[in-house]
Amino acid sequence: MKFTGTDAYVATEDLTVAVNATVTLERPLLVKGEPGTGKTELARQVAESLGLSLIEWHVKSTTRAQQGLYEYDAVSRLRDSQLGDERVHDVSNYIRKGKLWQAFEAEEKVVLLIDEIDKADIEFPNDLLQELDRMEFHVYETGETIRARQRPVVIITSNNEKELPDAFLRRCFFHYIRFPDMETMKRIVAVHYPGIKDALLTTALTQFYELRDQAGLKKKPSTSEVLDWLRLLLAEDLSAEDLRGDGTSALPKLHGALLKNEQDVHLFERLAFMARGRG
Repeated sequence: MKFTGTDAYVATEDLTVAVNATVTLERPLLVKGEPGTGKTELARQVAESLGLSLIEWHVKSTTRAQQGLYEYDAVSRLRDSQLGDERVHDVSNYIRKGKLWQAFEAEEKVVLLIDEIDKADIEFPNDLLQELDRMEFHVYETGETIRARQRPVVIITSNNEKELPDAFLRRCFFHYIRFPDMETMKRIVAVHYPGIKDALLTTALTQFYELRDQAGLKKKPSTSEVLDWLRLLLAEDLSAEDLRGDGTSALPKLHGALLKNEQDVHLFERLAFMARGRG
């Protein structure tokens, strides 16, 4: 069972090594990187490449670790008891299975994505330590123990909004997705827009990387944003010459796809103003 990337996902050599290492070690793969660098998509492509089903658990600020195991609906049971419903005698009727339970009870190995774990409370990773380590948990309401039939491939993503506990990190294989260089980005673009002209692509990516490297930028545009930008350039049928313009503006054409706050737009407007002053 080896991951080598897919036709729809350009995986660097170090990323494929990380995925295959986590499959071999049977430990969670913790993936960090800038937003928009393909962390979530990685889990989907790993599942497709390995021919496995995918179970996705998208974490929010209000998500509790217990929800990944199961939830007991005591309110519904109380209501049914007041109505004389026969279902009330079987507590399992009021147990809602979480994503970990679904992954554990699957007949075949699956890929389990725990997406953006750093959004949750700081105790969230600690609360999952034993379950991810032992691949089992206890259901107190029914007295049963749920054990994984097949150990899932667990991929956990983080945007580094919070530091994760050392005990949790110790149980993971870690990989940081570096922002792709120009050549890797060209390969990524070729997957999405195979017919794009080389002159347009080279000019667009040159402007993109110059923009990303600008000192003082509050939010650097990501891979997903440059793909959106290129889609707009193709839709507008712009050429490399159109992108170069007359040199009077520091802002690239259709910059709203790349710059997502007013501070960064004002930064480039000031740069253009100063350039005109020097001229």
